[in-house]
Amino acid sequence: MVHELLQQAKWRIIDQSHFGPMFDAKQSFAIDDTLCTSVGKGLSDPVVRTWVHYNTVVLGIQDTKLPHLRDAVSFLKAQKYNVIVRNSGGLAVVLDDGVLNLSLIFPETTKAIDINQGYEAMWQLVQAMFSDYNKAIEAREVTGSYCPGSYDLSIAGKKFAGISQRRVRGGVAVQIYLCINGSGSARAELLRRFYKIGLKGEKTKFTYPTIVPSTMASLSELLHEELTISSVLLLLFRTLQSFGGKLYSSALNEEELLLYEYYWERIVNRNEKSLIAQ
Repeated sequence: MVHELLQQAKWRIIDQSHFGPMFDAKQSFAIDDTLCTSVGKGLSDPVVRTWVHYNTVVLGIQDTKLPHLRDAVSFLKAQKYNVIVRNSGGLAVVLDDGVLNLSLIFPETTKAIDINQGYEAMWQLVQAMFSDYNKAIEAREVTGSYCPGSYDLSIAGKKFAGISQRRVRGGVAVQIYLCINGSGSARAELLRRFYKIGLKGEKTKFTYPTIVPSTMASLSELLHEELTISSVLLLLFRTLQSFGGKLYSSALNEEELLLYEYYWERIVNRNEKSLIAQ
């Protein structure tokens, strides 16, 4: 049975997967907050937003408390990665042109959405998208992965996706990164080295993940087929249509653009307060 959150009469599609290397990841988090507010106010249908960012490491708040953060960030920048701090929970993740990000944005004004509901809906959507491959997609924490969580998505024990949520003014954004192609273990090795440099053997109150690169892979590696961002987008849209929803393409409207400026300033200020900008 299709999850109730996936049974929307209309889906507003905002595809930003083709914006290219100049598309700053901070923009994405400001856009999702904007859309949460718009959907939460009833000014927008539920949204499906897709986005891709080139060579960016997105840190969580806890990552900014690493004892040797400056050195760890310098290492990432030497590897030609941009570094930002997001406005939602979790730990560091790697984004590049082989990683598709997907946000499902729902209103929470008439009925509360339990946090597990959001996770379950996204898990079911991904299962449906790749059902033709006859591979079991599990949702459980994958020890040794980066940004581990109870809804890590994996095939044969190897993680290819992580899910998070953000709630803003009556709207809920369920966000997932999907490693579509490239080397999952190479991405994990980058963050293994980041944490090694950031900690330098020091004990901390917070337990940072001990990353084992072999625990991560891309869907292309796991399904033995060279997938692309475009081919997976097609799977996404066909799957949503199969649930009975009408899809239409859109961009931010004038009111949302004004909201966006507010949320953009907030996330820029957050990043300026971190050690990254110093």
